[in-house]
Amino acid sequence: MGKSEPISAAPQHPTLGSLLKGLRGRNGWTLKEMSAETGIPVSTLSKVEHDRLTLTYDKLMQLSQRLGIRLSELFAEPEEREEERSFTGRRSIGKPERAVRVTTPNYDYHYMCPELRQKMMIPIVTTIRARTAEEFGKLVRHPGEEYIHVLEGSIVVLTEFYDPVTLHKGEGIYIDSDMGHAYVVADGCDEAQVLGVCSSREQDFADSLMTIYGPKRG
Repeated sequence: MGKSEPISAAPQHPTLGSLLKGLRGRNGWTLKEMSAETGIPVSTLSKVEHDRLTLTYDKLMQLSQRLGIRLSELFAEPEEREEERSFTGRRSIGKPERAVRVTTPNYDYHYMCPELRQKMMIPIVTTIRARTAEEFGKLVRHPGEEYIHVLEGSIVVLTEFYDPVTLHKGEGIYIDSDMGHAYVVADGCDEAQVLGVCSSREQDFADSLMTIYGPKRG
């Protein structure tokens, strides 16, 4: 009998760490030099490169501004030939400590599975704190669709075309995201936690969401 052929390993998809390491290599920088360029500590950069840590929204913005690259480039894979896209077998385990964190007055967002680029769906675990429409402010809208599932507490869903609806733990709602919408906690709750899955055919969709829901700056 002939020798069996070795099983090839599944292709590795770029992570934020591998993208930073590649960027550093193309510029010929040491970790210390990259730290000086970005203002991010050497220890933090090292952990990110080894996929032991991710960066918060503020740090990602700082990185993109200091290096003169678009935020979306940190969430984009190189262009592939069409035949190479037919099957990828991608997989990512969603861990809170590896999520990209965005904090706003109304919400705390955890963008899950950030190492997967060009996702067709954006999974977000969100803690909701706003209590009223007045406290929330202007309804938000963006391209695509979304599904929100209540994990803890109760929420009130506000939309521009429907009466408010209250959802409790275990319940969810699917909406067109270009319809003005907002989520606030229901009476009797201090805060609520939901899992949201947003989808859009728009390029740089994750970048767009972070821009819409990112911290408001004066």
